[in-house]
Amino acid sequence: MFTGIVQTQATVISVSELQGIKRLVLSVPGQYLQHLDLGASIAINGCCLTVVHFELGIRDVVGQVYFDIIDETLRLTNLGLLIQGQKVNFERSVCFGTELGGHIVSGHIHTTAVLSDINYSGDNCSFKFTVDNNWMKYIIHKGFVSINGASLTVGDVNESSFYVHLIPETLKITNLGLANVNDKINIEVDQQTYTIINTVERYMKNNM
Repeated sequence: MFTGIVQTQATVISVSELQGIKRLVLSVPGQYLQHLDLGASIAINGCCLTVVHFELGIRDVVGQVYFDIIDETLRLTNLGLLIQGQKVNFERSVCFGTELGGHIVSGHIHTTAVLSDINYSGDNCSFKFTVDNNWMKYIIHKGFVSINGASLTVGDVNESSFYVHLIPETLKITNLGLANVNDKINIEVDQQTYTIINTVERYMKNNM
């Protein structure tokens, strides 16, 4: 489980093929790898991945962490598009006593959206995302959505698109500040909304 509060950005060191899967290696400030165990879960661009190896550099200033990514994850997320030098959002899983500043995020990406417009006005920034219509019913005005792992509040909602409004701190801490129009972005809808809507739809279908 995650909070959707991105802790830092990691840098892609390499993406390679390994026995039918992709091996992703990231460079990350060493402080974020302290007390890490093999098999731990880390959200990379909002996608929950399992640590298969990690190592700390001299004086633990910078470390590297390794993940293996299967075809299903590559199909549903933007991780298959990563290239060397690219920045990704990084959040370790919640520990007891962690402040829940965002919303509960599972790290299971539902779909991807296209960043279709960026609008800056002074320090204000709004992003417009276009997403498949099948997912729009789960995206509700003033509800939550995880975008590349960042917990954000939904602004205006249209038939096939929605807006989020970003403060400068979010743009600085996350890779959304590096995003461009037409980029493919990972989306996880709010799980509570997802469950409620699906439950109501099944009930209505079975009782018609």
